[in-house]
Amino acid sequence: MSPPRIVTGSGVNRLIKSTLRPQCRHSLITPFLPSRCFSTTPKTLDWLAPKSGETKKSRKGRPRVPTGGSVRGTTVVWGDYGLRMRDHDRRISAAQLKNGEETIRRRLRGTRYRLYMRISANIGVYTSGNETRMGKGKGTFDHWASRVAVSKIIFELKGDVHEQVVRDAFRLAANKMPGLYEFVKKGDPPVMGITKLGNGLTEAMLRRPRQSLTAPSLPQTAARIPSTTPPSQGLNV
Repeated sequence: MSPPRIVTGSGVNRLIKSTLRPQCRHSLITPFLPSRCFSTTPKTLDWLAPKSGETKKSRKGRPRVPTGGSVRGTTVVWGDYGLRMRDHDRRISAAQLKNGEETIRRRLRGTRYRLYMRISANIGVYTSGNETRMGKGKGTFDHWASRVAVSKIIFELKGDVHEQVVRDAFRLAANKMPGLYEFVKKGDPPVMGITKLGNGLTEAMLRRPRQSLTAPSLPQTAARIPSTTPPSQGLNV
């Protein structure tokens, strides 16, 4: 039996570092499979499906309507240009969102840009077969979808790309997805519900409670209405 190894001086530091250093070696059996070393960088997640499944089946639900004064998610944050929904809330499937993303990347092929996705498909859609009797559960899983509220930013883009080229890419992507969309730029005013702020209209004005209006009086209303017969002319009977 060999005696225990005694390390003194700088060898202690080398022994501690070699012990604590993560081992990242490629296997001799599978040399072509890369091994992931320890890193503090989070792994890139898929925006078209949640990281883990649902604990319970999601109901159909309705997208939220920010009627209480919320303007979150209606402005461009990271990029220079954005694509915003403008007609009404919708439920967009993951396949439709993927078609929109691929259309943008196909149109901007060869340019330097970065595309940001502001939503994620995290709502499960369940369906039953055709000619199925009522009852017996909600059905089986069909696809993932996203509830998109009105005036919500879906895509953002930043890079060395001309504005007209980005407009054309977003136009082609909007044709692949349900709903009506508009092109917005960084610095555009936010939207509360379907009301755009700006031109003297502030967020505080929309947040204030409704004002009680006094009922108009009959003499004031009659004074504003023009008479059919001028007062200088009389009726000849």
